[in-house]
Amino acid sequence: MTEQTSHPLLDIKNLGITFSTSTGDVEAVKESSFSVMPGETVAIVGESGSGKSTSALAAIGLLPSNGRISGGQIFFDGKDITHIDESEKVKLRGNQIGMVPQDPMSNLNPVWKIGFQVKETLKANGLPSSDKDVSRVLEQAGLPDADRRARQYPHEFSGGMRQRALIAIGLSCQPRLLIADEPTSALDVTVQRTILDHLEGMTQDLGTAVLLITHDLGLAAERARKVVVMYKGRVVEAGPALDLLRNPQHPYTKKLVDSAPSLASRRIQVARETGQETDELLAERPKTEIQASLQHDFVQIENLSKVFKLRGAWGKSEQFTAVDDVSFTIPRGTTTAVVGESGSGKSTIARMLLGLESITRGRISFDGRDIAGLKGREMFTFRRRVQPIFQDPYGSLDPMYNIFRTIEEPMRVHKVGSKAEREKKVKSLLDQVQLPQSMMARYPNELSGGQRQRVAIARALALNPDLVVCDEAVSALDVLVQAQILNLLAELQSELGLTYLFITHDLAVVRQIADRVCVMEKGKMVETGSTDAVFEDPQTEYTQKLLAAIPGAGLMIPPEAA
Repeated sequence: MTEQTSHPLLDIKNLGITFSTSTGDVEAVKESSFSVMPGETVAIVGESGSGKSTSALAAIGLLPSNGRISGGQIFFDGKDITHIDESEKVKLRGNQIGMVPQDPMSNLNPVWKIGFQVKETLKANGLPSSDKDVSRVLEQAGLPDADRRARQYPHEFSGGMRQRALIAIGLSCQPRLLIADEPTSALDVTVQRTILDHLEGMTQDLGTAVLLITHDLGLAAERARKVVVMYKGRVVEAGPALDLLRNPQHPYTKKLVDSAPSLASRRIQVARETGQETDELLAERPKTEIQASLQHDFVQIENLSKVFKLRGAWGKSEQFTAVDDVSFTIPRGTTTAVVGESGSGKSTIARMLLGLESITRGRISFDGRDIAGLKGREMFTFRRRVQPIFQDPYGSLDPMYNIFRTIEEPMRVHKVGSKAEREKKVKSLLDQVQLPQSMMARYPNELSGGQRQRVAIARALALNPDLVVCDEAVSALDVLVQAQILNLLAELQSELGLTYLFITHDLAVVRQIADRVCVMEKGKMVETGSTDAVFEDPQTEYTQKLLAAIPGAGLMIPPEAA
């Protein structure tokens, strides 16, 4: 076990970070100080753009080319590393400081197999890199059937599996400090627990320190010894995790705690009459279409199956059943959530409903029409009425389009409004998702992960769709913005009669947004019912396990209320 020392392993003092932009310098981090002791887990929490990830990137020497340290010092194991040269930074990375980045798809090479990418990391740091070593690393990160997974490419993994591959790479060299930037945001709660248990085991056995960047206050309370709260580039509060979260002192910390979802949450209620469409929406739709849609469930999924052909050992073809005989309905104007572990088939159902994956067996009907029979103009209309919000905001935004063009693009494709009307609509949508209108000229790489996700949500709402398929739509958002987006989705549903299919691993969010819940395990539907019924009286052992694995359950309750 690493010898414990009296000085911090990482010590950041009065750090200032400035970015050069086309509109001038932006000070992203201002006189911020915090430290991480050997073997300690410290969580940094705060809203998107608060400086959490930027501070961590400065510590590992990975600031973007337009960013620079403009003040303060960074010490690692007592040595000032603020302005060391690139060769010294390379020596630190991997063996001394590991990194698990937030966005798996943009950090894995799409043309390299997963196993090769793990092997390259091991070789670069002078560690054994046999196929057996690669499989061991993948298994430690919670990937089942590691030998087969090592031969697959990133696009063959679910979002959660890609995140686990990144975690495997970050942990492979057993670094003294691991910077984990939202390491479990794409993971279901059971795998999240496996990963976090592994991180905790490293801390105890090897003296590895963890700097955990997260918007999940429950996770911070459960896993970190100390919590640092950042707001607008500054550290506004820091202290022991449970003390700080149960008795916050700074107004911003109080807002964070109040906004955090929990199992005690209830369905968001909007103060207006429900079950009615606005006159504006009614005027846009033929009367016969409205009457027809009220006579049946808006979406019907019947005996749905999806079988993928995979490349097996020695080039042999194998079959994998991702969705197995699943049936459920989504009434108009309601929210149905599909939950389950990574690889359970949730996102595959969403992609089939969007027409992005073919159906092997079964049927999906939308507003009374079998979507398999839609062609040409009918499919074009279907695309307008059904819009997605994907899990990976960076992968779903064109890096060559600025934010204005990104949000405007669906309206141009569907010939909605004049140029001036579209510009007005884009500004309105940015207001709705809590982004400044000045951001229209920026590009995706200039935004934080949470900001990119809000742009994706604005784009999905641009065409005033009837059905929105939300695939982990709020997983990248901090709790304040998450609460705003969930309330926004609830308000839009009430005002416009929107219907939602919500794919998520965050059961606390499900409690707030969903009317009904469908629980999936290994491609099968194992439980379904109203949200209250499933949460208060789960019938299957699997559902009970999902609920029990939620991080921080009960920890956020103030002592006087416990």
